[in-house]
Amino acid sequence: MSEIHDTLTTTGQTNDQPRDQTSDQTADNSQAADHPPADTASTAVVAAGDTARRIESSLNQVLVGQHQVVRDILVALVTSGHVLIEGVPGLGKTLLVRALSRCLALDAARIQFTPDLMPTDITGHAIYDPKSESFRIRKGPAFTQLLLADEINRAPAKTQAALLEVMQEQQITIEGKAFHLPAPFMVLATQNPIDQEGTYPLPEAELDRFLFKVLIDYPGIDDENRLVRMVLDGTIGDALDVSSLSAITDRDGVLAMQDAARQITLDAAVLDYAVRLVRETRDYAGLSRGASPRASIALTRAARAHALMEGRDFVVPDDIKAVARPVLRHRLCLSADAEIEGVQMEDLLSRLLEQVPAPRQ
Repeated sequence: MSEIHDTLTTTGQTNDQPRDQTSDQTADNSQAADHPPADTASTAVVAAGDTARRIESSLNQVLVGQHQVVRDILVALVTSGHVLIEGVPGLGKTLLVRALSRCLALDAARIQFTPDLMPTDITGHAIYDPKSESFRIRKGPAFTQLLLADEINRAPAKTQAALLEVMQEQQITIEGKAFHLPAPFMVLATQNPIDQEGTYPLPEAELDRFLFKVLIDYPGIDDENRLVRMVLDGTIGDALDVSSLSAITDRDGVLAMQDAARQITLDAAVLDYAVRLVRETRDYAGLSRGASPRASIALTRAARAHALMEGRDFVVPDDIKAVARPVLRHRLCLSADAEIEGVQMEDLLSRLLEQVPAPRQ
């Protein structure tokens, strides 16, 4: 901008006319007021993206062979969203949360969901204190920053619903008194595949509160060989030991990454593409229920975070495609005919992304 301004100023002068430094300075100040330095936003985005990628690299050292899972978790963190992780036991879901907590220097708590777990076991309750002859609040494990809800679908719907308020409004109400939880706050819930014995399906209202549903699968043979060798050699522990990791950022750093993601440019054409993708699900063959406008919001916000992770300060259609599956897979419902025919949600989402035209980059 300054080079353009100097060129225009010089062009408007003759060699015999001295430059008016006062007017030049006034013009520069006027331009600075009309156009804030673009470098400020770009610098914040670059710094936030660099921090996020260092966290990603650190987590990949512990969670071997799950690069996409780690990326999705960090995108959700930068988006200020919650994540539902589905997979069979033994794939490192709990290890991931503990490692994330250590890298971010945030408080973490774990709740093991069981059929007899009560809602007050999650949020807390009021108990009578005989000494003071009054009731006092005993806060539950949900009063934290990173909350691991382990095997959430082992508990009935009444207990699962205890997380609704804290996930949506970031507050917990006990005996009519609301307690606000400071940012950042993130719920990472793990669930076993619904066809396993002793599982309860999550209510649709709660499913919609999760930004992402992430599928964690078995690692490839090379990654599994590497994982086993690292455990046998003592490189990593087999008891969820994350002591080898060091804090890369802290609460303020996490908030800075989230603020930087909001500065990512989202072109109108890319925004329209995201909305068209979501709207297409409402009348799509093979689906009995499409996604709500909350999915459109989640899709665009997550795409901004993905762009930040990629080191860009603008969103491209590929960012939308990269986050479409984790955003949509738990918000859609297959029709009865599609289930009878054996249609898989992942295949349906792939067809959807192929059929909805993306804007040219």
